[in-house]
Amino acid sequence: MNNSRLGVALLGCGFASRLHGRTLKKLPGVDRFFASRDASRASEYARRFGGAGSFGDYQAAIEDPRVDVVLLATPPASHAELAEAAFAAGKHVIVEKPPFLSVAEFDRVAGAAERAGRRMFVAENYFYKPLLRAIRSAVQEGAIGEVRIIDINALKQQRTGDWRDSQAVAGGGAFFEGGIHWVSFMANLGLTVTDARGFQPGPARGVDRTMVALFQYAEGAVGTLMYSWEIGSPMKGLRLSSIYGSEGAITFESNGLFLAVRGRKHRISIPDPRDLLGYTAMFEDFFRSIREDEPAAFDLDRARCDLQLVERIYETSGGTSAEPDPETAKAEASRTSTGTAGEPAGHDPSSPVTGNAF
Repeated sequence: MNNSRLGVALLGCGFASRLHGRTLKKLPGVDRFFASRDASRASEYARRFGGAGSFGDYQAAIEDPRVDVVLLATPPASHAELAEAAFAAGKHVIVEKPPFLSVAEFDRVAGAAERAGRRMFVAENYFYKPLLRAIRSAVQEGAIGEVRIIDINALKQQRTGDWRDSQAVAGGGAFFEGGIHWVSFMANLGLTVTDARGFQPGPARGVDRTMVALFQYAEGAVGTLMYSWEIGSPMKGLRLSSIYGSEGAITFESNGLFLAVRGRKHRISIPDPRDLLGYTAMFEDFFRSIREDEPAAFDLDRARCDLQLVERIYETSGGTSAEPDPETAKAEASRTSTGTAGEPAGHDPSSPVTGNAF
């Protein structure tokens, strides 16, 4: 299957499918199909993004023999059922983040993938961002000595007014829907996370909009992550973050626009602007994994660790990302046809990456 074409069906025609549709259009050997419960919407997406076909029904897309891979760009509460249906039909699955409502649900669906002999991927583009690759390299080469403090600013203002306001459909609040990307960032810096704790600032009213998370690392470092959908940052999103070591510091724009290392060597760089958000590298790695029957660099162990850390942060913060009643979640999810969209955000698969003990 090394050189074969792949048919990819994107389920859910919302922001995520627009984003991925543009990326997939640039990749060779990939035929794109779009599915929505609104057939006209699916047809329009296929026209806009050069699709090979469209479907007005998710199951029809899953069962179509032209489809090899199903990409779940629907709200999180629908992911498990759709993924299990795809595996039953013999398809590989790419799941948008957050992948599932709980670690228990993650394990159940991963088991279905294993039994079907198909691959499941979690679409964590932050792992593949050029910024994270550059930071990981600097940390592992000891450019700033031993890492002591990690300070990540991920504050922004984001309006919702959709399924993200329903915990039954979204699985949690802002931190569950978007903060999970930054949890993955914290877990893949080249250090080993041993524990994490969460703190919710302000009064508890409905789903969370702001979270501060504290991370502890086996190497002795301590990290803080500030995440919000209600606290803005200057100039429509520019944010500075830093990593401090015993012999210097790494300062970077949180979105990856620049990185400065001050330590044993001084350098300023602009991580690869051609794939600033990491999506191209992510899909290339996933498709390589399918064609060569080899694990992806961002494998299920890493994805599970991210979700486990998120659960731990909610648990210690007093909030909850617990799995809601399945029937309630299913009913609410069925009322929306928009796609999920984690935060907009490459990784060199040959680069060594330290795992996490958590």
